[in-house]
Amino acid sequence: MKTLPTDGSAEKKVHVTACCFMGLSHLVYLHDYIKGIFFSLCEVLFIAFSPAILRKLIDMVTLGTPHPELPIKQRDNSIFMLIDGILVLSIIALCVIAYILSVKSADKEYKDYCRKRVFDKQKDQLNTALGKSFPIFGLAPAFIMVIVFVLVPLVFSVCVAFTNYSDPNHIPLNNTVDWVGFQNFKELMGGNATWSKGFGRVAIWTLVWAVLSTFTCYFGGLIVAVQLKEINVKIAPFFRFIFILPYAVPSVISMLVWKNLLNGTFGIVNRTLMTLGFVHNPIPWLGTPFMAQMTCVLVNLWAGFGYFMLLSMGTMTAIPQDMYEAATIDGASKFQILKKITLPLVLYQTIPLIIMSFAHNVNNFGAIYFLTGGAPTVADSTTTMAGGTDILVTWIYKLTITLMKYNYASVIAVMIFMVLAPFAIFQFRQTKAYKEGEI
Repeated sequence: MKTLPTDGSAEKKVHVTACCFMGLSHLVYLHDYIKGIFFSLCEVLFIAFSPAILRKLIDMVTLGTPHPELPIKQRDNSIFMLIDGILVLSIIALCVIAYILSVKSADKEYKDYCRKRVFDKQKDQLNTALGKSFPIFGLAPAFIMVIVFVLVPLVFSVCVAFTNYSDPNHIPLNNTVDWVGFQNFKELMGGNATWSKGFGRVAIWTLVWAVLSTFTCYFGGLIVAVQLKEINVKIAPFFRFIFILPYAVPSVISMLVWKNLLNGTFGIVNRTLMTLGFVHNPIPWLGTPFMAQMTCVLVNLWAGFGYFMLLSMGTMTAIPQDMYEAATIDGASKFQILKKITLPLVLYQTIPLIIMSFAHNVNNFGAIYFLTGGAPTVADSTTTMAGGTDILVTWIYKLTITLMKYNYASVIAVMIFMVLAPFAIFQFRQTKAYKEGEI
């Protein structure tokens, strides 16, 4: 057993030994056999399974080789190879983290030894190791589940964007999948006229839809909240109850009901308007792209303003009544009070929720799909399956379920993430836990 000087002169030797093999410094110099055995076992297991790890990484790079002469079940499955490779990369990342922790642990223990000039007893080391490792082992199952069920699928979705995983020529097991780099991005960005036109149209409508649906619901809810606050009638709570019902009912049911009500041929809305003499011909609520888009915005307003109504009413109760009384005494009108007092204070409190509502509406699958199904069709719908009211998330659904264009769907998902990630980061940075450093 090596004896170390306490003047710090052996710091480099301990560090280099720890870098050469996990846990070696703990076993040879630091007398910490518990950590030494644990870290050494990690590296021994990694070395033992390194041939299998290397084979999985090679399969991930090649994604298999076509073998048409073999039965289908014996052919290479590129998708499984990709998933296995991502899992192996996760294991390698965990081993690298363990390696870094082992080196830092060795450096720290040597510094503690130089300060104390004596090693801790084995019993004390065991108690310390158990105390520090308990939170780690307690969180380990959840951490592993996050990696397997969250991180790996996300990385897999991103990787698919750089492959040709699509029907009909690259669907396992009949065929293999190949890496194609940024080819899919180029085709959607202008390399293929039909697909790029469809992507541009759907992307623009998605942004327009997100902006209109967010601000109509917000200001619609705010206006209703102000009116309910101003009216002095006993049935105001009843109106609050009625207005929140559309938000309380599942959107699937609401959208399907509205789809039947707005039917251009036998819908109740058109039949009622024609019976009352307001119109002579049925209105194509969902028949043309522009009318269908505006109808989606209006129906979403009906379904979503109740949430912002309650939110605004709750925020307005925190505004001191003295401000309203002072403004009234100074001769301010109700509109001026709304503009100068209510709206700024409510906006200040709710702006993070508006941002997250915008992010939600970008991916608001139900409001579009269950109301219009993406219809009506446009010029490029035959090839791209993108209808006049499809937003990016509903188009992804059609690309995967109907066309089996998983590569294009993955590209769109990556782009949605790039747009929404800043909003999520902003919302996270506004949380109290982040600002106070409690995480």
